[in-house]
Amino acid sequence: MGRMDGKVVFITGAARGQGRAHAIRLAGEGADIVATDIAGPVESVRYAASTPEDLAETVKAVEALDRRIVSFTADVRDQDALATGLDAAVAELGGLDVVVANAGILNNVGMSWELSETDWRTMIDVNLSGVWHTTKAAVPHILRRGPGGSVILISSTAGLRGIPGVAHYDAAKHGVTGLARSLANELAPHRIRVNSVHPTNVRTAMIDNESSARIFRPDLDSPTFADSLDALAGINMIPEPYVEVEDVADAVLFLASAESRSITGAALPVDLGMTQKYSGS
Repeated sequence: MGRMDGKVVFITGAARGQGRAHAIRLAGEGADIVATDIAGPVESVRYAASTPEDLAETVKAVEALDRRIVSFTADVRDQDALATGLDAAVAELGGLDVVVANAGILNNVGMSWELSETDWRTMIDVNLSGVWHTTKAAVPHILRRGPGGSVILISSTAGLRGIPGVAHYDAAKHGVTGLARSLANELAPHRIRVNSVHPTNVRTAMIDNESSARIFRPDLDSPTFADSLDALAGINMIPEPYVEVEDVADAVLFLASAESRSITGAALPVDLGMTQKYSGS
């Protein structure tokens, strides 16, 4: 038997990257999946957007594992679209046990006082309000399915420490960490566990682009991802530049499964030791 047999999991940002990896890992352990993604561009984000074709690839990957999947396109900033799509999917699949609030962006970077109003608002609206919208849509379904369940919010090492040049991202991800801790207290009487996951750099389109490379190589006019690898490795205790999406998916599987039945309110780093690295004096 799989570790997620009989469970239904809702994943946002599921078209590619971490979201697709979560869907495949959980489906491989027996879960049925509800997958959503904006599958289109977001203002002020410079790297290539996810597409409907990407979301279709996630669907094919889950179906290849002989699991059911319902997908729909929605912007996590749109509460009504998110709730409507999830309601229909839950009606088809019969319930909801787990939510993985994964959708997120990295837009223009710079010192906090240099960020535009659009940069700030878009980041907070997607990376923080979008996570709240996801839990707002999903938690009532998990309560009805109960007792028990798991809520997993994908934060970042930037949700545990301050990183210069991305104040809007740090603020959003710290907010996600706080939301997880509050939800853990609210949902504990229902035996629903709530935890956050805090990856260091993950090899996805979010960091494999010039805009992100400029965070780590501000000395170059047009840095590439390859130019940033040494700097990326330098922030981690284990000197590797990034983790793979499968590393984060393994952590998500643990928090979604009964193996973590005694864990709630935790902030789980998947960070090559980044948050605990000694920087010297």
